[in-house]
Parts: sequence; structure tokens; C-alpha cells
Amino acid sequence: MEEQRSQYQTPLTSRYASKEMSFLFSEKHKFVTWRKLWLHLAKAEQELGLIITDEQIQELEEHIEDIDFDVVSSYEKKLKHDVMAHIHAFQDKCSTAGSIIHLGATSAYVQDNADLISLKKGLDLLILGIGRCVQRLSKFAEEYKDLPTLGYTHLQPAQLTTVGKRACLWIQDLLIDELNLTRLRDGLRFRGIKGATGTQASFLVLFKGDHEKVKRLDKRVAELAGFEKTFAVTGQTYPRKIDCDIISALSSLGSTLHKLCTDIRLLASFKEIEEPFEKSQIGSSAMPYKRNPMRSERCCSLARHLMTLVMNPLQTASVQWMERTLDDSANRRITLSEASKRISVHSL
Repeated sequence: MEEQRSQYQTPLTSRYASKEMSFLFSEKHKFVTWRKLWLHLAKAEQELGLIITDEQIQELEEHIEDIDFDVVSSYEKKLKHDVMAHIHAFQDKCSTAGSIIHLGATSAYVQDNADLISLKKGLDLLILGIGRCVQRLSKFAEEYKDLPTLGYTHLQPAQLTTVGKRACLWIQDLLIDELNLTRLRDGLRFRGIKGATGTQASFLVLFKGDHEKVKRLDKRVAELAGFEKTFAVTGQTYPRKIDCDIISALSSLGSTLHKLCTDIRLLASFKEIEEPFEKSQIGSSAMPYKRNPMRSERCCSLARHLMTLVMNPLQTASVQWMERTLDDSANRRITLSEASKRISVHSL
């Protein structure tokens, strides 16, 4: 713990993100997912006729979560390749099944498919979170549907509205975001087994040119991973435009929450609404009696940064030369997790 406090730790995890979203983008979840993907591949290859024994499958299953991260770090320091480091560490645990790990696959098989699994689960969490938020706001709107209040246009006094009617504006924006995220989640495809350049050449070699078996392998691995469809065409990676779509939708949700929380902050300054204030809470070190809308301020702060992330995947997608360039890797490790964790503090 002391060592951790001597190194930079992202405040997204330590202060803001939900435990569920932080776990989804943790090293533990990521690399256990890689091992599950290697298991899915081995099972599907066995089902389609490759010589893989039940004992080998069982050995892989027994060591799915048995990751020695010190050993992985040692391998990566020597090999300068994260996927190969994890393959070697997994093989160390699987004396019988070591030879079938990653059989026919390329690094993007585990990297990209694991990202898609995490993104899909993350969208599930956010959609549930939006649903809870809409439910609570709906109760609030119903309760105060007849309570008149001054409406504002240009932030100047205008015609009367009601407190409930104003809340319906917030609800409507959230429902638009929920629809966007649901559409993205339901339409999300799996990269599947596409090989090094998207031609599935290595799998065609394994199955002696049997195209039908390779198609079935692609479909079966996707099913085992919880996906109904795979991309019909890829380069080495899944289309980076998918990241653009997801981050854009998250940024749009961020704008909704920023507007909602800004309204609360303004209304708080008018003394028309207040955030909950806990018994032992201190509003200010100099003025402890103050009741600052700290939750709404926090949401606005994080949402503002989230909205800036939308340019990042656009730039990454635009420079994926030919079948793929590796300059997306370090960038995406940061952008996808940060966007998901930033928004999770709002909706969960």
C-alpha cells in the first residue's frame, strides 16, 4: 500500500469510477479474459476436428485465473511483447496444453476480442445505470408535476413552468442516450478469428483449406464469448470506427449529464433546490456552513473531460494504414478505459 502511494495512481479508480467499471478495465479482468479466449479457441478447434484432448482442455480451464503477474512481467521484460509474455506464463502452468494455446491466432485475437467483451459489459452497466437514473427522476417529476416555478430562457426570467416539467427535459435527454447506447450494444460484433491480416490464412492451414470449417470456427468462438455475430471483414483488428461510435455516444451522455448538473448548480444558487448534505459533511474549510453542490460540480468536471476524448478515436481510426498500424495500442489502452470509467461515476 505504501509503495502504491509513492507512485501515481489514476484518481478515476481511486476516487470516481464505480467498482464494477474499474474491475472491467483492470489487469485481472483483461488477462483472465485473454485466457478464456484461448480456451474458447481450443474448444472450438477440438469440436471441429483438430487433435486436442479433453485433458488439455481441462488443464486450460483449471488455470484460467491462476495468473502469476511477476512471471508475466519477467517474460515481457525479456520478450518486449505482452501477448507472448502471457502465453509463456500460461504455458508454464499448463505442461500438457501449452502447445495448443494461441493455436493459429494472432495477438489481436485476444487483445481486440477482449476489448469488445469489456466494452459490451461496460455498456450493459451504463444502460442499467441510466435506467436507475431515469426511474428516480421520473418519481421526482411525478411528485412535482404541479409545482409552478419560474422558467428561464437565456438564463433570464421567462414564463412559468413546473418543477416536474423541467425534470422531464432531463429525462428525455437520458432516454436518447439510453437508446444510442442500447443500439450500439445490440449491434456490437465480435472480431472473431481473422488471422494476422484478416484473411484467416493460418486457420485455413490448420484445417487443410476447409473454408467451411474456418467459418464455423469463427462463429463458434463468437458464441462461446457471448456474441451472436462477427465482423464479416477486418484487417488485423476490428474496425476502429467502432471505438469512434462508442466514445461519441459516451461523450453525448456526458453532455447530457453536464447540462443536468449545471441546471442543478444554477438552481442551487437560486435556493430552489439543494443536494443532500450529510450530518458530518463540511461545505468549506474556511466557511463550513456552506452547502456547495459538490456532486453536481464533480459530474460537470468529469463530463467536461469526457467530452474532449471524442477526438482521440477519430484520429486513431484515420491513421490505421492498410490492415493496421500499432500506434493505436497505447492510445486505446488509455482512451477506452478512461471514457468508460469517467461516465460510470455519473450513472451508477
